[in-house]
Amino acid sequence: MSIFTNFLRSVLLTIIFSFAVPMFLVGGILLFLTFMGHLPGLQNVTEASATRVLHFLAIFGSGTAFRGLLIISLTCSFVGALFDTYAYYRYQILRIDS
Repeated sequence: MSIFTNFLRSVLLTIIFSFAVPMFLVGGILLFLTFMGHLPGLQNVTEASATRVLHFLAIFGSGTAFRGLLIISLTCSFVGALFDTYAYYRYQILRIDS
């Protein structure tokens, strides 16, 4: 039973972190562009860059940037869970073989 609870804890932590990383990454990029927009002469460049990021997210979210970010985060979370399951499976196989 301990092996199963360790597996569930590992998968749950992987899902949470894999979901949070894209949120923080895109949020950090937009925050950085916002702060850079306050520098003289960079307003147009940073505004155009932020607009492109939001349009990119809107592509995945059917017109809504937040929904696009949510879809990307859910996809990363799913892939992280699959990778963690595979790594756990390989660890069990290699542990049995040795």
